[in-house]
Amino acid sequence: MAQHNRIIFALDVGDMGSAKNWVRKLKGHIGWFKVGLELFTAVGPDIIKLIKDNGIRCFLDLKFHDIPNTVAGAVRSSTRTGADMMTIHLSGGRAMITAALKAAQNASIELGIERPKIVGVSVLTSLSGEDLKEIGVDKTPGEHVAHLARFASSCSLDGLVCSAEDLPHVRQNVPETLMLITPGIRPSWSEKGDQKRVATPLSALKAGADLLVIGRPISESPDPLQALKQIISEMQSR
Repeated sequence: MAQHNRIIFALDVGDMGSAKNWVRKLKGHIGWFKVGLELFTAVGPDIIKLIKDNGIRCFLDLKFHDIPNTVAGAVRSSTRTGADMMTIHLSGGRAMITAALKAAQNASIELGIERPKIVGVSVLTSLSGEDLKEIGVDKTPGEHVAHLARFASSCSLDGLVCSAEDLPHVRQNVPETLMLITPGIRPSWSEKGDQKRVATPLSALKAGADLLVIGRPISESPDPLQALKQIISEMQSR
């Protein structure tokens, strides 16, 4: 896989105009755009159509977490928008995950399209070990992620979202076929921001990541395309 196709740009903006500018600027330079809660809440499914019309894959990162029937409906609707991949929270349980996979499969058959990938969210990269203790999880982030990774694999999910710090715990606990998507990617020359468990693009790939979610190191650079080139150059040195 070409290294630029491993990059998911986090389209963390709040209006369609800004989104269009980024799609126009980065089209052909990355493999995916990630649409999160802020943008989707502001503009709805039109953003997915914009991305797809420009020949780019869409990662819909809304982190569904509800009763099985509700999540199944959300996944069904998301499949109909053309999203190529979407997130659900693993803490929703097996019945919810099974309902999500079934809904995606049925909707894609109905539409005659490839089934979107359903990936599980383990532990948010903004959470530290102390944060987990505060909410009643008596494990380190690495231990908890490893447990959730095994669970995700047993549920036949397509992939898992986990921090680069947790990759060594995860890769050894799941099949190679389980795709690992890593946010919190920060090149050595960028700021950490609010992410507590971060890594460089190269170290994440070496630890087993398949796709890298990168936002602010590109979007906050005075020359985003140059920043992207630097990131790709680092990735190619593995």
